[in-house]
Parts: sequence; C-alpha cells; structure tokens
Amino acid sequence: MSESRISKMGVWKLLGVSLAAFGFAFSLVPLYRIACEKVFGVRLEQGAIVAPVAKDVAPDARWITVQFDGGVNSKLPWKFAPEQQTMRVQLGREYQALFFARNVSDRAIVGNAVPSVAPARASGYFNKTECFCFTEQALQAGESRDMPVRFIVDPSLPKGVKTITLSYTFFKNEAQTAALVAGQGQAGAVRAAP
Repeated sequence: MSESRISKMGVWKLLGVSLAAFGFAFSLVPLYRIACEKVFGVRLEQGAIVAPVAKDVAPDARWITVQFDGGVNSKLPWKFAPEQQTMRVQLGREYQALFFARNVSDRAIVGNAVPSVAPARASGYFNKTECFCFTEQALQAGESRDMPVRFIVDPSLPKGVKTITLSYTFFKNEAQTAALVAGQGQAGAVRAAP
C-alpha cells in the first residue's frame, strides 16, 4: 500500500471516531434522564422532577463536601460557572446549588448540559431531584440566567468518600438552535406582514 492510501485511511478512521464520540456526548442527556427514572426512582411529572426526600435525618448524620465545576464546549459561546465552589452537606438532606449561564453571542443558542459526578463510586448516591440538565436550555443573545440544581446525597454513601465533585459541561445543540432561529425568523416575518 502507498503512504497516501494509508494516510487517507487513518484520516477516515480518525473522523469516524470523532463523529462517534460527538454523537455519544449528545446521547448522554437522554440516557441520563432514563437512568434517573429507572435506577434512582426520579420521575418526570408534568415537566417537573419529583423524587422522594428524606424526612427524618438523624442529627448525628455524616457531613461531606460537595464541589461544583462548570464549563462549555469550545463551539458554544456561553459563559457558565457555579455560583459557589463548595458546599458542606449533611447526608440525606436536600440542598440547592446555583449555576450561572450567559450567552455572549449575538444570536439565540440552545445548549445541553452533560453532568458527571466524581469519584465514580459516589455517582449512584448523588441524586438530583431537579436539574437544568434534564432539558435543553435556550438563551437569547446576551441573556443570562441562574440555573438551579437540587440534590440529595444518600446516607448509604461509602464511608471513605468525604468529597464529591459535581461537574457540568454545556454543549451546543445544533438542531434545536437551528429550529429556534428558524422559529424566530418566521415569527418576525409574521409580525412584519401587513
């Protein structure tokens, strides 16, 4: 085989792997929603997230630290970060943390947040009862918004875990952004008509 043919095959393989990784990243949001509903018992009810909240938490329950992190994919012209870096939480109680997002572009954009919890062994004990990551988020040009996440850390969290990091990465949703822009264009055309 010639070097150029080997080089072209390598480029095509690399392109295929890149596209597969990109597709996988976007499939994480619906997969996460399904996992929440089936594994953790969180269910959707009329657009709201409903989950059981621990009623009686012993006063001597464990405390841990939850760290927050946020970022955006390079193709999304947004600023996104947690409003506080850490929170001390008691296991079994519900807490709320806020993230701040701002669209710094000159057009409307729809984004999806992909969450991750570290260490991995803690992810099954970190239950989000309400989260902006469950749905697409649309921000108009220059718009900013607080995005809350409510969570409970299960009291059966392994004893060795003292800190949990909740991280989000926002990705641009190309299809929803195109639909939003097209819808705004049609609405403008309707308003402009006599």
